[in-house]
Amino acid sequence: MSTLHFLARITAPLARPLAGRRGITVWAVVLHEGRRSGKAYATPVAVSRTPDGFMIPITFGEGTQWTKNVLAAGGCRLRWSGHEYRLVDPEVVDRATGALAFNGPERAALSKVRIETFLHLREAPAA
Repeated sequence: MSTLHFLARITAPLARPLAGRRGITVWAVVLHEGRRSGKAYATPVAVSRTPDGFMIPITFGEGTQWTKNVLAAGGCRLRWSGHEYRLVDPEVVDRATGALAFNGPERAALSKVRIETFLHLREAPAA
């Protein structure tokens, strides 16, 4: 088992109930729909706020279903720190670019694992 899979197995039970809740800024919930099924999904993820939206590490690579769904749809909703955001313009960025969005302990943790890609999403303009 890789270090990344090991860490995911340890943190997942903690992340699931906390992700998206008010005051919790390290985890969020990506709300997305299946590309073919249209089924609604809620995927807990690590996240960092950026000036124009959010940066999400693509922990297990671009082949993950949630990543494919968000890219195909051109965006998603994100529940973060007790609020819900509509996000658009998903862009896969490299490790050097993505890691810059994280500070302090989060950046240190990212340096220990081999996450090569991140998903940058911009906050949609208010309707």
